Amino acid sequence: MTHELKNIIKEYQQATLKGQQCVLATVVALDGSSYRRPGVRMLILEDGHMIGAVSGGCVEKEVLRQAQSVFNDNTAKVITYDGRYRLGCEGVLYILLEPFRPNTEFLEAFTETLKLRRNFKVVSIFEKKEAINKHYGSMVHFGDAILPIYSDFKQGGGLNLFEQEMEPCFKLFIIGAEHDAVQLNTLASQLGWEVTIIADPAEEKNILDFEGAHEFMGILPNEFPVNSIDNRTAIVLMNHSYSKDLSYLMALKDVQPLYLGLLGPHRRREKLFNELLERSPSLSYDFLDCIHGPAGLNLGTETPQEIAVSIIAEILSVLRNQKPIPLKDKKKGIHD
Repeated sequence: MTHELKNIIKEYQQATLKGQQCVLATVVALDGSSYRRPGVRMLILEDGHMIGAVSGGCVEKEVLRQAQSVFNDNTAKVITYDGRYRLGCEGVLYILLEPFRPNTEFLEAFTETLKLRRNFKVVSIFEKKEAINKHYGSMVHFGDAILPIYSDFKQGGGLNLFEQEMEPCFKLFIIGAEHDAVQLNTLASQLGWEVTIIADPAEEKNILDFEGAHEFMGILPNEFPVNSIDNRTAIVLMNHSYSKDLSYLMALKDVQPLYLGLLGPHRRREKLFNELLERSPSLSYDFLDCIHGPAGLNLGTETPQEIAVSIIAEILSVLRNQKPIPLKDKKKGIHD
């Protein structure tokens, strides 16, 4: 969710340079089931352009139509959308529409929070009914600072609250700069992950070779920024070099990423583990447990693009603590 809000704010800043007003749509409640859950957001620009989505595409035209009154009178409103009759879902969406005008203090706090990888919280005030109310709106808790997303918002009492804890953007380090690394970067970037490419300084590559990447670093293994690794970080070794992989594993042995993936067959992984343990006998088994080698799920993949899908799917399964199975075999709901 954080990456969606990050993109919304980026698009808002571009829109204001063109003198356009913006309205934010947030799904704040749901009765039954829907394509997406409460907390999803979409930005609507005066010219009708929309960034993000609050459904699979069925609700957006209605949201755009309903947003016109917010553009006209600058007053927030709640709309409902009954998917039981118009969608493939079986629920009623409650969508908060409000002016989106974060001030400079808000934008600076948001940027600093993302940079420091801190959690923050979004609180939306609304009622579960179709209504227009100047006391509807959202605030963001940046630590001790509580800032509204539009300056005219005045919180009212006796209303519903939708609170959403927001975590730092998920981060992926791709160590390697060959064609398969390009494909993995493309897919991960499209998911909103912050991708950093790590390449040997001798390689004639730069960030322009990796569209969508957050950062490119031409460094040696001992220069890896280990202090930036946290429990929302994945690392994939794609060097196609045994000696480089070993050097990176040695550099990473004292950190605990969420996921560490290795390319190559099982026997290569075992050889790496054995040599790693010889060089570092006190190596933590927790570190070995976070290593996935060969990286990826068993999907019968062959092409670099398919391998990227397989690796991303495995990282997601670890991130969401899920055992991958066909959804047709899942006895409960998709999000249960």
